[in-house]
Amino acid sequence: MDDEQHLIQEIESYCNAAGIAESTFGRQAVNDGKFVGRLRAGKSITMSTVAKVRQFLKDRQRPLNETHVELPQKKSALDKSRRATPIKKLQTQQANPLKSPKERQIRGREPEKRQFRFYDNRQKYLLFVNTCSEKWAVAERVGMELGHIHPKPPALRIFDAGMGDGTVLTNVMRQMHRRFPNFPFHIVGKEISLEDVRLGLEKMPDRFHEHPATVLIVTNLYYTEAPWLAPRSMEAAAALNWIEVPLSGTSSHAFHEQIKDLQPILVDGWQVKSSNKTGNPLYERPSVLVLYREDHKFLLDRVIPRIGQAKADHDLIIASQPYRARMPVEFKVEKVIAPLSKALAPGGRLLGVHSYGRDPGLEIIQKIWPEENPFVSNRHDILKTLKTTLGKSRRDLNFNAYSDKRALFQYVMHTLPSEISNVSIGTSTLFAAWNAAIYVAQIEDERLEPIIQDVSYLQATREVLSRYSGLWFNDESFVVSRKRD
Repeated sequence: MDDEQHLIQEIESYCNAAGIAESTFGRQAVNDGKFVGRLRAGKSITMSTVAKVRQFLKDRQRPLNETHVELPQKKSALDKSRRATPIKKLQTQQANPLKSPKERQIRGREPEKRQFRFYDNRQKYLLFVNTCSEKWAVAERVGMELGHIHPKPPALRIFDAGMGDGTVLTNVMRQMHRRFPNFPFHIVGKEISLEDVRLGLEKMPDRFHEHPATVLIVTNLYYTEAPWLAPRSMEAAAALNWIEVPLSGTSSHAFHEQIKDLQPILVDGWQVKSSNKTGNPLYERPSVLVLYREDHKFLLDRVIPRIGQAKADHDLIIASQPYRARMPVEFKVEKVIAPLSKALAPGGRLLGVHSYGRDPGLEIIQKIWPEENPFVSNRHDILKTLKTTLGKSRRDLNFNAYSDKRALFQYVMHTLPSEISNVSIGTSTLFAAWNAAIYVAQIEDERLEPIIQDVSYLQATREVLSRYSGLWFNDESFVVSRKRD
């Protein structure tokens, strides 16, 4: 009894400091608004529940000891006219108190020295995405696999192992609707970048309008966790930020307004820190965002995931550029491809796509660094290592490297006919081509600094563009499929 009284006192102190009701605490800590009342009434609780509550209190004591302010919520006229905004409908596993701007600045500060991650460079990424057709080409390649999958009730289940800005996923969703117009969709997009989550969600209102029977899940969990929507460690599982958003209305505009209102929630749920060992971004708090249309909730009851009940039987897994080209093949397989292969449903297919080289883009790079070849492993190396890694568990899997004719495909840099001629090539076109070449080859900024001191890199780019009258790149693909029942 003394322990229970002490726990009640701790909860009271926390609620007073955080300015929340005890019922709110119960919902946040153990998903039970009557938890504190039952505790006061002398109801017995398990040791695991006590441990979960104490961990919840421990995680939030430090933020409460610092000054914090509530961020103002900007409400539109549409918000005021509605009885309840989407934010009020959110069903969360836990919600961190908002931290002060000063604390956010301190937590967001990067260590002085950390390993460089090429994909952290947003400017190179956005310029590449908007000047090259890779996203379109990958989406077309994914569409080829839709004809080979065999979904079973209650839904067609898709997992995107790197949602990015959502261009590939939205194009695939259009093809899915064309092939399976009456199937419910269960779509999971893994993405740790807050900016990419924002860009991806901006493209989704039209998808919910065209295909109402869609459940979209976005998560920042690791590759070994995301297919199951469950963190592996007990501590991370206890802190899981589960956000469920039923979208009201029937128009794309209504869905857009409600998704736009989620920005403060995304900022809180998609905080990252850098790994001291690899420099890779790690989530500070595991988060799962579940979106679906409220008017289809009854129909989608078996499709909407629940905490601790999600399964990883995916009909199609898209693994487009999910790892850095220079990483060892063992890393690519162990950290990415192997866990994703285990998440396939019977008859499911995993499509892997990565850069291949042997194209004009690599020629530009090798004019500056003659011995450069960042593409250290091909699809055959990956599948061979995958078979070894999976061992006996691979018996019900098929590994399809295919011929070059099917496995390889090209994408181009968008240019106008007048932009590339024998007379001259515009400077903006040269800069875009150079950026695309160094992005695909993943050249670090430290290596670029001495090169851009003169114009030799632009001359090398001009020579290649003139020779081929444009610029293109090669990707290669492979498929891992699970045998049907």
